[in-house]
Amino acid sequence: MSIKLYGYWRSSASYRVRIALNLKAIAYQYVPVHLVKDGGEQHQTSYLGLNPAELVPTLVDEDEDIILNQSLAIIEYLDEKYSSGIKLLPEHKLQRARVRALAQDIAADIQPLANLRVLQHLEAQYKVDAEGKAVWSRHWIEKGFGAIEKRLQNTAGKYCFGFDLSLADVCLVPQIYNAVRFGVDMDAFPLIKRIHENCNKLPEFVAALPENQPDAQ
Repeated sequence: MSIKLYGYWRSSASYRVRIALNLKAIAYQYVPVHLVKDGGEQHQTSYLGLNPAELVPTLVDEDEDIILNQSLAIIEYLDEKYSSGIKLLPEHKLQRARVRALAQDIAADIQPLANLRVLQHLEAQYKVDAEGKAVWSRHWIEKGFGAIEKRLQNTAGKYCFGFDLSLADVCLVPQIYNAVRFGVDMDAFPLIKRIHENCNKLPEFVAALPENQPDAQ
């Protein structure tokens, strides 16, 4: 199998790429990288050769001899290379920019603040306990979701942008998984909640769920 995805079951960035691969109907081999066991397998020499940033996901396309990191770059590469499945970025340049903007609201502004390495640093350097880390994560997720909920008032249909799935939905669903994990009340964000429910009726999203991965704990 030419496509390999190195990821972690609960990593929202890995989750995004799994959804995209499923929506594009691309067969791939999943290679687990445990982010906690033995100090984190992402720090081991064998993985550093693939991704010096010591993060997941990493995509390897053996047919093209390509190694890519950063989930949004990976997804756009897959969307451009493969005509199969669903087109995740619109053809129209303005609509494409709007989809990218919402995706980046999540991937660049919300998710990194509650990333594992940030939470580990809060604990190690500032003695923040589990509840404190949850409060921190909820604060940034709720702040970000508040802005996204307002944006969706102008664009949402069944999904983030009308009735067509896009990169925005691919990014939103994993972030909601994190939100629920940290105790965010999703009733405060009815549009986001509705889109999440609609997406998770689709088999491609169900197959990508963290608990459905071989390394799930």
